[in-house]
Amino acid sequence: MKAIRRLHVRTVLPSNLAPLHDLALNLRWSWHPPTRDLFAGIDPRLWESTGQDPVAVLSSLRTRDMERLAADEEFVTRVHEAHEDLERYLTKPRWYHEQGAGRWDGRTLEAIAYFSPEFGITSVLPQYSGGLGILAGDHLKAASDQGIPIVGVGLFYKSGYFAQRFNADGWQQESYPVLDPDDLPLSLLREEDGSPLVIRLAMPRGGHLDAHVWRAQVGRVPLLLLDSDVETNDASRREVTNRLYGGGGDQRLEQEMLLGIGGVRALRAYSRITGAPAPTVYHTNEGHAGFQGVERISELVTGGDLTFDEALQAVRAGTVFTTHTPVPAGIDRFDVGAIAAHFGDEGNSLPGVPLERLLALGAEDYEGGDASRFNMAVMGMRLGQRVNGVSQLHGAVSREMFCGLWPGFDLDEVPIGSVTNGVHAGTWVDRKLYDLAKAHLGPDVASRSVFTRVHEVPIDAFWATKRELRQQLIEDARARFRQSLLDRGATEAELGWTEDILDPDALTIGFARRGATYKRLTLMLRDPERLKKLLCDPDRPVQVIIAGKSHPADDTGKALIQEMVRFTDDPEVRGKIIYLPNYDIAMAQQLYPGCDVWLNNPLRPFEACGTSGMKAALNGALNLSILDGWWDEWYDGQNGWAIPTADGVEDPDRRDDLEAAALYELLEKTVVPTFYDRDAQGLPQRWLDKVSHTLSTLGPKVLADRMVRDYTEALYWPAAHAAWAVAEDDYAGARSLARYVGQVRHNWRHVRIDHVDAEGLSDAPQIGDEVAVHAYVGLGDLDPRSVKVQMAYGRANAEDTLTDVDYLDLEPTQSYEEGRHRFDGSLRLARTGSLGWTVRVLPRHEHLSSDAELGLVTLP
Repeated sequence: MKAIRRLHVRTVLPSNLAPLHDLALNLRWSWHPPTRDLFAGIDPRLWESTGQDPVAVLSSLRTRDMERLAADEEFVTRVHEAHEDLERYLTKPRWYHEQGAGRWDGRTLEAIAYFSPEFGITSVLPQYSGGLGILAGDHLKAASDQGIPIVGVGLFYKSGYFAQRFNADGWQQESYPVLDPDDLPLSLLREEDGSPLVIRLAMPRGGHLDAHVWRAQVGRVPLLLLDSDVETNDASRREVTNRLYGGGGDQRLEQEMLLGIGGVRALRAYSRITGAPAPTVYHTNEGHAGFQGVERISELVTGGDLTFDEALQAVRAGTVFTTHTPVPAGIDRFDVGAIAAHFGDEGNSLPGVPLERLLALGAEDYEGGDASRFNMAVMGMRLGQRVNGVSQLHGAVSREMFCGLWPGFDLDEVPIGSVTNGVHAGTWVDRKLYDLAKAHLGPDVASRSVFTRVHEVPIDAFWATKRELRQQLIEDARARFRQSLLDRGATEAELGWTEDILDPDALTIGFARRGATYKRLTLMLRDPERLKKLLCDPDRPVQVIIAGKSHPADDTGKALIQEMVRFTDDPEVRGKIIYLPNYDIAMAQQLYPGCDVWLNNPLRPFEACGTSGMKAALNGALNLSILDGWWDEWYDGQNGWAIPTADGVEDPDRRDDLEAAALYELLEKTVVPTFYDRDAQGLPQRWLDKVSHTLSTLGPKVLADRMVRDYTEALYWPAAHAAWAVAEDDYAGARSLARYVGQVRHNWRHVRIDHVDAEGLSDAPQIGDEVAVHAYVGLGDLDPRSVKVQMAYGRANAEDTLTDVDYLDLEPTQSYEEGRHRFDGSLRLARTGSLGWTVRVLPRHEHLSSDAELGLVTLP
């Protein structure tokens, strides 16, 4: 029989156990072992069967269970101690407050909005697909630990991403389990009268899109998730947030409108209902939430009496945009017609935002662009005064990808910086390693200084713990692998062999990536016989555990997964290399600690960062990776191995062959021998030296604590100061900047460099000589104080290209008729060798964040 109606009956706890409700709803439990122990102690079997979900545990309690627990004085005491500890965590001043909270001109930064299409907090709340979401989850957790006042904004997906299994032929199959938010650690945001808050967006042809807002609490950080499954929506709009990255066309566009526009409206309602401060800084994690800036422009035009251009400058000042993709295919691009339908006269038509101005924000109006497409990343960069990639290499790749937005500037001047990603240690470091550290280093193992003392942990104790972690992984992998084979059609009677697969003493390699082509899942299969020899060596065996999903629409990625699954079915290697389906946070928390080597072999430079290797390193694994993403930045020759790359080889098959051969060579001649080279005590001393070095040098760098501090100091605080500056005196700064930008863009075609003179140069210049430079510049109607005239000088190669460039600002000294001006400066020669120089003209305004911000430059 099927139910015709459902209700959700909440557990009513006895008064002395009431704090359990707060403890279950605050997701700090997902990285706080004492709170997890508390819930596990209620019923260990129930804890495991619910997937270690405190809300599910409480929902499963019967009256007699609660009476038993309420009568247990020791348990009640633990509950209240845990609740008091949570209160201390939520209220105690932390790093952010100790550093001044961004104080500027008597103000402090009290709220930062962080928009992301996905958030990976815990497997209990499956609202993530991969690295972008996991990074967003770690960002919120680390912000909470550091006291940074972030509020997250995302969407609630009723079916999450998808559950993965394989059919008999090894082909990925997707299913979409339906999530009930009432069964999750969420609470519905309600108006004062108790009714659910409703966020409404106008849609084409008089339609609308309504959403409720669910709140998750991530330590100190609230996370708002908009949900379109609302009865006032028509059937298709109820499905807008059904699946993460699901649907196409209008559904994807409407998801991103709800995330951006609806997200800002949800923030406003959240502040109104709770009294929380309105954000000053808005951080968009990839382009999916770009419409948040458009909604804020509309607010300022309709409520602040600003023009579109003035509002644009006010919004840009307080916006940070982070790009995560190094490939154009990873960027959301919509048909211009779809944007027009949703934002034109028949669509959303945001007040104060003319359609042509909106289209200009996302226009690919640069060389190589497509005029028919609206580019969400381009809009993000035009709406954000501060832009960054997620590793140093990715920053360089991004500057090259998007340099068309800043024509005339050298790549190193394109205003895209980088903040290298980090990972949240409390989430990813196995508890056995924490306990080991506490036993030998004392209780304060959460401090970054602990990494300078790793050598104090007895090496034999660490090695014994690492074996325990391998055994823990193997037990989990056996269970998952067995279930996978059953799902593929095997019977219990034929699976006895799975009870003994994998060896806790064998070198264990982990590889878990999305099925994207550039991640090259099957690179290790380029020479199957060579791989088999490694796997089947009787004296020095290697075992490989693989996981990862491919997007449901990516048949190429699915084919790569199928090829790997079929290889694992080969009787020669069966049980020595396995593919585990449905990779998620829970699996990852077993996989990283249990591996000795983390393998990553993307096609350089297409890995933006790749944080999985960071998590493995924090658990005492060594990275074996292509020099891409974060590894390119922090590989030092002793903390793992770099797989040589065949850069410049244009034939992709030949490049794969060369890099696969380099991978096999490293494994055969370096990695495997180092692991199995044991001393008299049976310890691999050379291996353990590398692990110790890795932990002491990489440990502090790869932490999300470091990452969010970098964001705060380099981006959030400067963005807040800029936002406050342009908003002072009824947005006088924004009005001034908008006026200036209009004038300079209108007049820039008249800007020219007529002549440059240099005085004081002898026939044989030498160090210390003084050179006087005079530049005669035509500015049209522009005031000479409104531009910056610079002499750029540096090494000059045979083609007269400048490198290692320095700049000297020239000062206006004389004006002539027809808008001509003279600028002078003096340079003392301080370099030997070939020296070249040129002169350029740039915009100058106190509220511009960089010389390249407007993309305007005039050269001789």
